[in-house]
Amino acid sequence: MLTTVFMALILVIKDRKLFKIKLKDVWCFLGTGLLSIVFFNLCYFKEITITSLSVAAILLYTAPAFVMIISAFCFKEKLTRHKILALILSFNGLIFVTGVLGGGERLTVKTLFIGLGAGLGYALYSIFGRYAIERGYNSYTISFYTFLFATIGTIFFASPLEVASVVSSSSGSVILSVVFVLVSTVVPYLVYTIGLKSVENGQASIIASIEPVIATLNGIIWFGEKMKFGVIIGIILVLSGIVISNLKK
Repeated sequence: MLTTVFMALILVIKDRKLFKIKLKDVWCFLGTGLLSIVFFNLCYFKEITITSLSVAAILLYTAPAFVMIISAFCFKEKLTRHKILALILSFNGLIFVTGVLGGGERLTVKTLFIGLGAGLGYALYSIFGRYAIERGYNSYTISFYTFLFATIGTIFFASPLEVASVVSSSSGSVILSVVFVLVSTVVPYLVYTIGLKSVENGQASIIASIEPVIATLNGIIWFGEKMKFGVIIGIILVLSGIVISNLKK
């Protein structure tokens, strides 16, 4: 809800004409909002209640594979050797970064399917976002309607009054919520959507796999977590995958 409000303010300040969309294109934003944001979050947060964060993160980052396969059919993006190599390197790097190897976690059928659901939902933002871009919509417009429809969809799974009471319980909670919204949703989704204009879907999703690496480094810098050898290997592999995905030859 807060993200939708911020996005609306940006559109009012930037250009009110950006609110305008065609009725026949609403399905693009239903896709980014409901099929991606709502479905991905439902699956992911369910996943972290039944398994470890490392397993949840690994299954979430099957998203680039989904993006590549779907984009090959929908947008005729080629599955080149360097893309596949970049995907393999990045995914294996994430296995090292999350420490899922040797963790002793058991992967059940339920855990697998919910985790893959999160990965598919995460991937669908790139797919429907690309359709919206091809129809000439601005990144700000896409982001606003994505979160508008996501807000409507989320109401059925949340308790808005409870959330509001928690957020408004203190001035610190209000400030934290506003900063969290700006840093975790408004800026990232705007930047990612803008990025889709200049790179292919598969390439963008591989680049986005830097996220767990940044999270790990934050844990080391701010929360005193140890820099293990496996984490170093993982970071090198993820960065290598990102570099390879950007090579022309």
